[in-house]
Amino acid sequence: MSSWLLILALAATKVHGFAQSTPDSLRLTLTEAIAMAQRQSSDALAARHSLEAAEWSYKNFRANYLPSLTLSSSPSLNRQLNSITQPDGTNLFVRQNQLNTDLSLDISQNVALTGGTLFVRNTLQRIDEFEQHTRGYSSVPFSIGYQQSLFGHNSLKWAKRTEPLRYSIARKQYAETMELVAARTSGYFFMLASALTDLEIARQNYAVSDTLLLYARQRYERGSITENEMLQLEVGKLTEETNRLNAEAEVEDAMQTLRSYLGIKDDVRMDLVLDTLIHEEVVNAEEALELALLNNPDPEQMQLDIMESESALSMAKANRGLKAELYLQFGLSQKGTTLNEAYTRPLNQQYVSLSLSLPLLDWGRGKGQVRVARSRLELTQTVKEQAMQDFRLNVLKMVRQYNLQAYRVKIAFRTRETALRRYEVARWLYMQGRSSLLEFNTSISEKDNAQRAFISALQNYWSLYYGLRSLTIEH
Repeated sequence: MSSWLLILALAATKVHGFAQSTPDSLRLTLTEAIAMAQRQSSDALAARHSLEAAEWSYKNFRANYLPSLTLSSSPSLNRQLNSITQPDGTNLFVRQNQLNTDLSLDISQNVALTGGTLFVRNTLQRIDEFEQHTRGYSSVPFSIGYQQSLFGHNSLKWAKRTEPLRYSIARKQYAETMELVAARTSGYFFMLASALTDLEIARQNYAVSDTLLLYARQRYERGSITENEMLQLEVGKLTEETNRLNAEAEVEDAMQTLRSYLGIKDDVRMDLVLDTLIHEEVVNAEEALELALLNNPDPEQMQLDIMESESALSMAKANRGLKAELYLQFGLSQKGTTLNEAYTRPLNQQYVSLSLSLPLLDWGRGKGQVRVARSRLELTQTVKEQAMQDFRLNVLKMVRQYNLQAYRVKIAFRTRETALRRYEVARWLYMQGRSSLLEFNTSISEKDNAQRAFISALQNYWSLYYGLRSLTIEH
């Protein structure tokens, strides 16, 4: 899709009505319109914001696997009467007036392989008793610990599989959206081009009908045509005047639509320059399919959906059976009435905790959740397998349509040129009185239809071109 074929320049009667620039007009080619839409249209801006959000989400995911350093403190002031248990086992209400301050510095690291967290901690705590005018310190100069959920769902491990894929999808979706913006711009561009073509046709036909009516009146006065034929020409002129007014309204509507999509706020007139170049090279279906599978976000999105269903099944299995939480901490600690004492000859400390939870009677709830998750996984696999097959067929279908449409543009161009020549001949013959009004009107209809068909063929070609690019993301 890289080489180009020059079809032919558009006929002067068609092009000059599209691109007569004025100080208050904007002259646009399809390529320029697409560049403008990809830069400032609402769709393009939304796509850029979505990509930026995906980039920050991916950075946040990667940060979960990097060491984190946290400084924390939770000071508290306690001035109230509290029930305090005495050495003999009795409870007395004692007035407490104390300030508790602490400072903790933690370095933690998530372990993706196991789903646990490894940490190193340094803690200092101070208690001020204002009633007894005493002060105490407690320090943990160094401790290392590890906490782990046994037999549980390892979300860190699953995230390492799904999040890079999710970010890759976001980047491919952005590229796809840019191509879809191009396709949509092409549609609006040719909608306006079609409206301008209809307006040019209406103006030409009105001018011709006016000239023919003047000529017919002269012939009627000489008795060379009937009154019915002259009245038919009068009706034709009025019809063409109505067509011209309708075409002008259609141009304004189509121009406003294109301006709005391109993000142009000024009420400027847009004069279009039709691109008369199409790609000559025939697209190879297998190469296009290979590019689509590699660059399009849909195959990866299907893969991600299956992964998420597998993760949900893993979580359901983990929640069904035995749950265990392991917490280990080893280090040094000391206390004292002064700060120096709290760090002098620290003592060893160890803390190990294991909590277990086993559902003995849940009325089949855990088993049911597993069955539901497995059923959803199987459904997702079936749906995505069919979706992948449809995706492949869609790519091959669009390639066939694209290759055929290039040939249709050539045929439409030749048809238009032939119809224009036939119209000129029919008009000359009618002016010479050697042809009927019916034959002349037929030539006008053929000319108009051929002009519209050529614009439509170009519109379909560029729509297929950018549609195919949105599937293959080829630049």
